[in-house]
Amino acid sequence: GEDGLARPAWAADGLLREYYDTEWGMPIRDERGLFERIALEGFQAGLSWATVLRKRPAFRAGFADFDPDAVAAFDEGDVERLMADAGIIRNRQKIEATIGNARAVQDLRADGGLVDLVWSFRPERTPAPRTMAEVAATSPESVALSKELRRRGFRFVGPTTMYALMEAIGMVDTHLLGSHRRGSSGVSTSVRQPPVRTCGAGAGLGGGEAGWAERAAEGTWAGMGTFRQVSGRSRRRNQARRLGGA
Repeated sequence: GEDGLARPAWAADGLLREYYDTEWGMPIRDERGLFERIALEGFQAGLSWATVLRKRPAFRAGFADFDPDAVAAFDEGDVERLMADAGIIRNRQKIEATIGNARAVQDLRADGGLVDLVWSFRPERTPAPRTMAEVAATSPESVALSKELRRRGFRFVGPTTMYALMEAIGMVDTHLLGSHRRGSSGVSTSVRQPPVRTCGAGAGLGGGEAGWAERAAEGTWAGMGTFRQVSGRSRRRNQARRLGGA
């Protein structure tokens, strides 16, 4: 850019540049914030992230600032209200999925919570792309996260959408080498996850990140143990779908 800082082409100017410089890749570790991000990533599917950013204030107003408890209480009247709101992306399936996902967030609280579940899929190593062509569209971890969230009742959480989430919240760092934002999260550059406890006296399968990791290690999650290598063919072919990590 004119300020001499290296950025990808999608973040060259305007709203996307501000988003790239201040938000994208920064850790989100609160339930409301993570629920919002999952919801918006789902609404973005098939569209540009710039569209979502422009409509984000209206989304927040329409979805009670993405308070999971408030959204979980939405009824058919709220669905119709949102379908009439020109300020958001009016897709009935995605609106209903967001309400259902809020209820799934509530259910997860008894078993570790949304934040611990999502962050337990952080990979041991983060990518180090030099060009956009070297940035994958999915990863073994995003495939597994997608399967687990679907098992838990979430919708519009496919592997590509979940990889976009992982990029956007700093679980992986796909800022290009040379970008002034590379390593800014302070999280994704770590080369190892927290140690996994083994089951034994006093260990158990508790909640929290360690508990999720235990279940992953022991294969007690649906979809675990089905990791696969992501081939070059699965790399992102449409740069527009990467806007904001989308």
